[in-house]
Amino acid sequence: MILVLVNEITPRLSYVFDFIFKARGVEYELTTSIDFFNDSSFRKLNYTENKQREATIYPSKLLFENEIQKQSISLAKFKKVECLSFDGMTDVVASIFYVLTRYEEYTNKNKDEHGRFPFSESCLKKFNWIEHVKCDRWANQILHLVGEKLPENDVKIIPTFDIDNTFAYQLKTGKQKYLSILKDVIRLNFNRLSERRKVLKNEVDPYDTFAIIKEVAQGFPATKLFWLVGERAEKDRNIPLSNKEHQALIREMDVSVEVNLHPSYASNGERVAIQKEKKSLEEVLGRSIENSRQHFLRLQLPKTFQSLQKAGFSHEYSMGFAETVGFRCGTARPHSWFDLSKNEMTELTIHPFVYMDGTLNEYMQLSIEESKSKIQSLYKEVKEYGGDFVFLWHNETIGNYGKWKGWSEVLDFTLNLSNE
Repeated sequence: MILVLVNEITPRLSYVFDFIFKARGVEYELTTSIDFFNDSSFRKLNYTENKQREATIYPSKLLFENEIQKQSISLAKFKKVECLSFDGMTDVVASIFYVLTRYEEYTNKNKDEHGRFPFSESCLKKFNWIEHVKCDRWANQILHLVGEKLPENDVKIIPTFDIDNTFAYQLKTGKQKYLSILKDVIRLNFNRLSERRKVLKNEVDPYDTFAIIKEVAQGFPATKLFWLVGERAEKDRNIPLSNKEHQALIREMDVSVEVNLHPSYASNGERVAIQKEKKSLEEVLGRSIENSRQHFLRLQLPKTFQSLQKAGFSHEYSMGFAETVGFRCGTARPHSWFDLSKNEMTELTIHPFVYMDGTLNEYMQLSIEESKSKIQSLYKEVKEYGGDFVFLWHNETIGNYGKWKGWSEVLDFTLNLSNE
């Protein structure tokens, strides 16, 4: 048992100490009584400005505030470990809260072309922390400070796949089909025209990698699919859910791999649209859906998560950057979302992902071998500090098609990380 002395017990304080202690199986209690603290035989942590003989971390104001305001942060060191200072006060506990809750995303209004918070604006880039689970590292430092044994870590590898385009050619009909053909003709894309003819003659569609996904799920039962079923729009171009063959494939895949919703680009933050997509997919599956991941990783805090909660989701898998690999919220551990706008912990569980296929190949432009090396390093970080190794691929990227030729090797490498 760890007894923590604080000036005031707040929602923010309870949330962050749950992450530090409870998430690691360590019992703790918060107290505001100095007498009780001094008389107790428990191991102790003093998180007040009062000088005590016990382990002490002097608090900044962040965990005792109710409102959201832009924080004056800078790089500091606690016990030779880099962390944040707030208005000049070094506070490793508040550092965890700041990164874990994505506090900076509430106060920085800069967005990229998709309305997302850019990695370039993050302190994780500024201080070169993105490839380290900083929140877990800081938590371990606090455990060490109070003499608590560090927990053993069991890493769970969780493959996930987004289905943005079920097929390249198959099941494409009507206007969707003929506009695509016209585009290929105008661009003189004879390769696509030839491929289309072959698929129409019953050759395998280049995006039809569903047998591979089933095989992955046999070895990794926690594998998840996120299926785009929203109405057709500029960024939402999948086969209509009204197509009976499409429905049959979705039901077939759900027998082997859990199918979840990939809320459309157009639906981001719009509860009614999300609920409509959720209901449509649930009707096809004949069951309820609790998991989601945003198309294009369109995550806007707190709007996106609030809308998902209201739509009935309890698990979310969008927490990661498109531009870079690593740990957007400083951990690979599933954790409850803290809604800063309401200053409260919610029942929505966040499942951070470590890397996305397109990040390696398209954003970072790494080679296959460079990607393997990067993944190995990220896995080593999670293995040392704990969490789930969640990663994101697409059905069109695992079949060695086009610019993804040879990249199935990277997927296989990831699946075998625990054997290294």
